[in-house]
Amino acid sequence: MDMNDRIHTYFPSLTKSEVKVASRVLEHPDDLIYLSVTELAEFAGTGETTVMRFCRKIGFKGYQDFKLALAQDQTHRRRDEGRDLDSGGDEDMARSVYHTMVNILNSSLGLLDREQLAKAVECLDQARYIQFFGVGSSGITALDAKNRLLRIGRRAEAVADSHVQAMMAVTMGEGDVAFGISVSGSTLDTNDMLHKAKHNGATVIAITNYAKSPITSIADIVLLTAGKEAPLEGGSLGAKISQLFIIDLICEGLAREHAEKTKIMKEKTARAVIERSY
Repeated sequence: MDMNDRIHTYFPSLTKSEVKVASRVLEHPDDLIYLSVTELAEFAGTGETTVMRFCRKIGFKGYQDFKLALAQDQTHRRRDEGRDLDSGGDEDMARSVYHTMVNILNSSLGLLDREQLAKAVECLDQARYIQFFGVGSSGITALDAKNRLLRIGRRAEAVADSHVQAMMAVTMGEGDVAFGISVSGSTLDTNDMLHKAKHNGATVIAITNYAKSPITSIADIVLLTAGKEAPLEGGSLGAKISQLFIIDLICEGLAREHAEKTKIMKEKTARAVIERSY
């Protein structure tokens, strides 16, 4: 069923607050697929609970399920209207992807809060223990972050298993840093781990694309990225590049704080890896 038809079918049964959400969806469908649940709630002048209730009332499991259906609906509509992108050849495709990535980096630089970055570097520099949390594509970024820190002699951990993540979260304490990575900022597993770690005294740092999302209400330090992805673009390279850009800035900041030690550790770790190659 077309999303507009679905919403109109349920319209008479919606509460006044839910009608506000429905009206925003009908008026701005193209924009909503890039909004977090918190942003849509603010845009509609309601609460997050109202948005979730609206999504369930019109037949979806939750907000992410609703956004996925909305994105699919838009894709089908564009196809029906003959508005799909035409292929412009390999060279045009390559240039298009290249410019998209450059624009994402430029946007990430523009979003960068240098004060928050400095706080993150200082916090990580003094940390007793660092644990990265992320799932899916952001989980891969967490592993990359762990690798980058190890290269400069900083001990950190990142694991994919949610049970191990949960145990690590509850064993963290004061002086530790829980570092969450989530494009949407609404990833239940990641946010749950950060809640657990913070409850036990850890400082929370978050990398996310959405300034107004659940993860930002948990984090003590928030670092924003660009490259927002639609529901059908999960794991996009643009989002990952913006995350890695922030990770690289953090590592560079840590390296500059202890230049000589960093140089020695880079040499040690490089030799350790070289010995494993022919």
